[in-house]
Amino acid sequence: EACIQRLAQMMRASGIHLIMATQRPSVDVITGTIKANFPTRISFQVTSKIDSRTILGEMGAEPLLGMGDMLYMAGGAKITRCHGPFVSDEEVEEVVTHLKGFGPPEYVGNVLDGPDSERSSDIDQVLGLGGNTDGEDALYDTAVQVVINDRKCSTSYIQRKLAIGYNKAARLVEQMEDQGLVSPANHVGKREILVPEQQ
Repeated sequence: EACIQRLAQMMRASGIHLIMATQRPSVDVITGTIKANFPTRISFQVTSKIDSRTILGEMGAEPLLGMGDMLYMAGGAKITRCHGPFVSDEEVEEVVTHLKGFGPPEYVGNVLDGPDSERSSDIDQVLGLGGNTDGEDALYDTAVQVVINDRKCSTSYIQRKLAIGYNKAARLVEQMEDQGLVSPANHVGKREILVPEQQ
């Protein structure tokens, strides 16, 4: 569960699309943590109202007809009843063969390694959650340009503008503070831009 939670938290920031499935929709399998990280849910026919409530948060999945009949809930919004198509094994194999024709997969070798105190793991660098932030870093230069142009500097603002993780954005802001580009945060968390406005 901890691995799924970590992946689910990173997937929003990095564009990972994760699909999870279970045949046993009980509260010990679909925990509150998992439900919080997977706002979009699909339920096929279930045997009881309790199972439906565990998956969707309300009843309604128990009278479904089966054979692809399902309830779809997108991001906590209204539930929609829809029908999933049947896809044969041959069709799946054709799609896989087509995708394999684009070239061999590229894997990040250190995904399964634990965190290293000396350096961020490769996966964190790929996802923008850690890594080096020296002055020559192109991302740092972009962040500085955003701050100078927009006259705004906060971790969440940098995170939104550059589409990076919170930790990476926080490091960029700290580095700007260290180099005298922005002031330390005041009592309400605001920072003053110390670089003169560009004409």
